[in-house]
Amino acid sequence: MLFVFTDLDGTLLNQEDYDYQPALSAIAKLKARNIPIIPVTSKTRAEVAQLCQDLGLTDPFIVENGSGIFIPQEDNRFDTSEATKMGDYYVKTLGCTYIEARAGLKIIQSEVRINNLKGFGDLAETDIQNLTGLPIKEVRQAKTREFTEPFVTPKDIPPEKIETKAAEYGFRILIGDRFCHLIGSEAGKGRAVQWLLQQYKSTVASSNITTVGLGNSPNDLEMLEAVDIPIVIGSKKGVHPRLANRNWKIPNSNGSQGWAEAIEDILSSNK
Repeated sequence: MLFVFTDLDGTLLNQEDYDYQPALSAIAKLKARNIPIIPVTSKTRAEVAQLCQDLGLTDPFIVENGSGIFIPQEDNRFDTSEATKMGDYYVKTLGCTYIEARAGLKIIQSEVRINNLKGFGDLAETDIQNLTGLPIKEVRQAKTREFTEPFVTPKDIPPEKIETKAAEYGFRILIGDRFCHLIGSEAGKGRAVQWLLQQYKSTVASSNITTVGLGNSPNDLEMLEAVDIPIVIGSKKGVHPRLANRNWKIPNSNGSQGWAEAIEDILSSNK
């Protein structure tokens, strides 16, 4: 039994244009074999729910860097006794609330004395659109945050200083090239993957479940370390230095095409 856990931006979706067309054939093959495709992303519930609808995915998904795990109510493969009903889903929260994340960012800004620590809640829709290249509809979905606060990565202060201060107040900081993410101390992509696997109800012995993870950046590191087969997707700039030299699989192509090649390879070796 295979489980596929996948990052979205720069992995299933191209980094530059967010296209997923090259992956459609591989997605169809996974669905035909009833292999779960579980997004694990920094995106919000609104963004991922829309993408799942567009792709016809009906499996659980993990949002905001492992802060929230959403299981469709009709999916009875998972034990939801530790989750809470929310709309069409059962939800397991590992992180903090968005209000707490916003307050935490303000405290850190004051303590570290950074004047330009701008979170998504401080940015206008047009600012985020200019930074991300997303259409305005998707910008609005990206601003509907429930657990975490992304902020523009500061260039004039060592990231470690922000990480240390965040830890003092019960938060974690995931450092990125364009954005950092302030998340709750108990949240994380790896932890969310492990929790979801623990809830899987199956007559198949857990030793017969093989987990595949696909990611492209350091904030995918915990997820990649939590799976049996980690796969690193490169970009036009190559593989991220923090994910290189780990003896992990790296497809020849980048982005969505690389994702498809990796899945095709996995399927061909697991017939």
